[in-house]
Amino acid sequence: MSAQVMLLVLLGAALHATWNALVKSGADKLLDTGLVVAGSALIAAVALPFLPQPAPASWPFILASGVIHLGYFSLVAAAYRAGDLSLAYPLMRGTPPLVVALVAAALLDEALRPLGWVGVALVSSGILAMAVRRGARAHAAPIAFALTNAVVIATYTLVDGIGARRSDAPVAYTLWAFVATAAFFLPFVAWRRPRALAPHLVRRWRIGLGAGGCTLGSYALALWAMTQAPIAAVAALRETSILFGVAIAAAILRERPTPARLAGAALIGAGAIALRLA
Repeated sequence: MSAQVMLLVLLGAALHATWNALVKSGADKLLDTGLVVAGSALIAAVALPFLPQPAPASWPFILASGVIHLGYFSLVAAAYRAGDLSLAYPLMRGTPPLVVALVAAALLDEALRPLGWVGVALVSSGILAMAVRRGARAHAAPIAFALTNAVVIATYTLVDGIGARRSDAPVAYTLWAFVATAAFFLPFVAWRRPRALAPHLVRRWRIGLGAGGCTLGSYALALWAMTQAPIAAVAALRETSILFGVAIAAAILRERPTPARLAGAALIGAGAIALRLA
């Protein structure tokens, strides 16, 4: 993985942590998640006419991505409604890299070098270590939502990684994936909050555009990186977003890092270095 690809993936990780913190800090997690999806889709719709369009072979992946992201964003809202950012976010982001690495090696013939596997294991172990907390049994609901979403994250990572490669236009592929996501997710939110969604979008549209830009930029950078480097390595490095999440949680949400989370941060840093050298 080149230094340029690594730096752009890290930028995407910071953007990802930012929009997750915005959702967690909101009063209504489902409406705020809908706000993020609407903002990203609007930005995507404005930009798409100026870009070369994805190849026909990638369109089934775009539609599949929209359906999978319906589950993803629904579970994000549920996890943050049930528990803390510092518990749910590490679990959601810590498990998928190993799943992606195993499936990519089996199906895509993208077996990592030994040092790459060390990097994936360190990043995943570090993120999961940051989720260790006293009394975790009392947090069964957010843990269940987060681990279920980890499987969803691994699924859309593989689907979109392959789709972006077949598209010959990874940026346009990403934008269409967000439009497809909005087409599935916003009707779901409107069904759950029939009288609240439209006023919420009007009242907080600036936040929606900002957070939507963060999630759109984060995922576009990740999918572009997957066209330049192994999917498993990019997926693992992207999960360093938890480091940015911890910083945001401490500065804005007033959460204090535990020793376990600090140890996890050290493991994540070592894993990022291993992935860079692999």
